[in-house]
Amino acid sequence: CNLQTQTLIFSFHRLPRFRFSTGNLKSYSPVLRLYLMGTERKRKVSLFDVVDDSAVKKLNGGLNGGNSMTASINKYNGKPYSQRFYDILEKRKTLPVWHQKEEFLQALKSNQTLILVGETGSGKTTQIPQFVLDAVEVETADKRRKYMIGCTQPRRVAAMSVSRRVAEEMDVVIGEEVGYSIRFEDCTSARTVLKYLTDGMLLREAMADPLLERYKVIILDEAHERTLATDVLFGLLKEVLKNRPDLKLVVMSATLEAEKFQGYFFGAPLMKVPGRLHPVEIFYTQDPERDYLEAAIRTVVQIHTCEPPGDILVFLTGEEEIEDACRKITKEIGNMGDQVGPVKAVPLYSTLPPAMQQKIFEPAPPPVVEGGPPGRKIVVSTNIAETSLTIDGIVYVIDPGFAKQKVYNPRVRVESLLVSPISKASAHQRSGRAGRTQPGKCFRLYTEKSFHNDLQPQTYPEILRSNLANTVLTLKKLGIDDLVHFDFMDPPAPETLMRALEVLNYLGALDDDGNMTRLGEIMSEFPLDPQMGKMLVVSPEFNCSNEILSISAMLSVSQYSLMKQMVSSRLYASADLQWASAVITNFFSSTQLLCPA
Repeated sequence: CNLQTQTLIFSFHRLPRFRFSTGNLKSYSPVLRLYLMGTERKRKVSLFDVVDDSAVKKLNGGLNGGNSMTASINKYNGKPYSQRFYDILEKRKTLPVWHQKEEFLQALKSNQTLILVGETGSGKTTQIPQFVLDAVEVETADKRRKYMIGCTQPRRVAAMSVSRRVAEEMDVVIGEEVGYSIRFEDCTSARTVLKYLTDGMLLREAMADPLLERYKVIILDEAHERTLATDVLFGLLKEVLKNRPDLKLVVMSATLEAEKFQGYFFGAPLMKVPGRLHPVEIFYTQDPERDYLEAAIRTVVQIHTCEPPGDILVFLTGEEEIEDACRKITKEIGNMGDQVGPVKAVPLYSTLPPAMQQKIFEPAPPPVVEGGPPGRKIVVSTNIAETSLTIDGIVYVIDPGFAKQKVYNPRVRVESLLVSPISKASAHQRSGRAGRTQPGKCFRLYTEKSFHNDLQPQTYPEILRSNLANTVLTLKKLGIDDLVHFDFMDPPAPETLMRALEVLNYLGALDDDGNMTRLGEIMSEFPLDPQMGKMLVVSPEFNCSNEILSISAMLSVSQYSLMKQMVSSRLYASADLQWASAVITNFFSSTQLLCPA
């Protein structure tokens, strides 16, 4: 048998190296097909060249106890595909975006820039990067490294959770072929070909690699959120595309001003993907609510006691508010006894540890007694759950109509987080969360008149209401000196730019001519605000490096998370907790006045 195998392999090597089409390959045996595709390096191999219906059926039969053929090989890690891969593949084929795969790939092949609008639940965030990876050649000329497909997300939690899901769909290990990169954490390797990262991290990569030469395709997801880093990337990538004809850009969003984006990106074609939405019934209040937090908690209790089974998603503005609501909901429903089912209140916000964030995907609790009222999961979240994350099982959405937004006053140089009304686009996204798996209901805690008359059509871009000192320092590091003529989609006010230049000059990051100093170059390397960067750089001169590092670390995390760490580590006795809380609160207040974010 060994002699026959060696003879067969020797015969394979004597074959001429022809270019085989997909149809020709399917006419050969599975072993010969694998060999031919392994030797044809120049040809882009598709998964469907080695997986046909009969092979899948035989594999499934073998895994279920029958005699199976050799499993198909994963081209990314060289291992056989698992049964889990095929189970997920069947679910992927039901997503709306799957049915437009060929249309998307053809549009990407014909254009350098493509704008894709995919409604909630279309599958664009997980599937489009995989479509691109299957169609694009990632091997480089020197074979020592591979090109990457980069997909940006506006939030860290989205980059982490989506990358894990995609790694599972591709049947690879997270951190190897598929990885993510966020501030203070890089989960990638030399084998990574698909990377999810925050828009801020891609901006920082551009500092070291201005042409982003490691990337073959860049996908800007959730572009409608118009974060500060995303808006800067818009202008930066327009310049990169001119110098790199081989680079392609895909701008994706759940909802955006399509004509505006098309005009900005050289008249790029627009592709629309429908969502997979069930009908959502929307309810408004008769009168404005005086306290939206209490109204939201009251609505949760009413839904749990009166409505059919289904999980609840509540939108609130910040972590302290969210944690408070979770405690009150658990307490109020717990006081109702066995007449209602149990609940699991799960918080969700950006500074929550990753392990805690994964709890939103856990199932609802079972009934307390067999045959009793069913349990219900209640997710209390910031606007991170609008588009960045999809939570299956949500049937009811409670929308108070508010979110926290940064607002910067350049005249007094103070940046504040204010609770502000959301836009109509955000309200539409929130209601869409209720119709993922079945018909749902959305309870808007404001009047219908307020929705039509008071809410803006789109969210105000962050670049028009933020402190631009860090942005200006980043642009200077990228070699962009003419800030006035930089191609912003929505140019910020000249006064805001001037104030940013004044602050950087005062800190010594820029000289009087507006050129970056050596100190400024060092400050730009820190993923911190310029004030804190300056503190860290000069702290050795005053022999206080350890203290400044501690202060900077405390300012880089949330106040609430810091308090929870103190409680869990039992550094303080219960009698001292109130004193410690007051000290930390005063510390944050004073330092944020000195070093505004």
